[in-house]
Amino acid sequence: MHVTEAIRTKRATRQFAATPVPDDLIRQIVDAGRRAQSSKNTQPWHFVVVRDRERMKELSQTGTFASHLAGAAFGVVLASPDPATRWSIPFDVGQAAAYMQLAAWELGVGSCIGSIYEPDKVRALLGLPADQHTYVFLSFGYPADSKPAPARRGGRRAVDDVVHWEQW
Repeated sequence: MHVTEAIRTKRATRQFAATPVPDDLIRQIVDAGRRAQSSKNTQPWHFVVVRDRERMKELSQTGTFASHLAGAAFGVVLASPDPATRWSIPFDVGQAAAYMQLAAWELGVGSCIGSIYEPDKVRALLGLPADQHTYVFLSFGYPADSKPAPARRGGRRAVDDVVHWEQW
């Protein structure tokens, strides 16, 4: 699958099949995140892969609209130094997340991002060091529905509605 095709067809997957994702595919997915570009090549991320059902259920309760993690084959919690210390950290972590999601989609694995509103609870559940912070996780698994959902009514905004040439 070409990158442009992955971008065009990728949808948030919140319902997952019970089929486990093999470890070699999980490694390919997190390796894609590791390869993301970052400001000054700082690579400010760590990825905690979670496959334990009970732990994923607990993590899914740390954010609003995060229940999709409980039914996923695995989750990845993204950790980094305090985002308040450098403007680029959230952007860099976001790029790592996007790379992982696109790599997963190419492998037939769906994903969805989830916000963490109780970072201290996540820190305790995962044993994160004090210098690591987390505010998002990704849920991954084979989509429960084998055909991708169509784009929502109205689709995406037109290119000319969001792109400005030379100046606003």
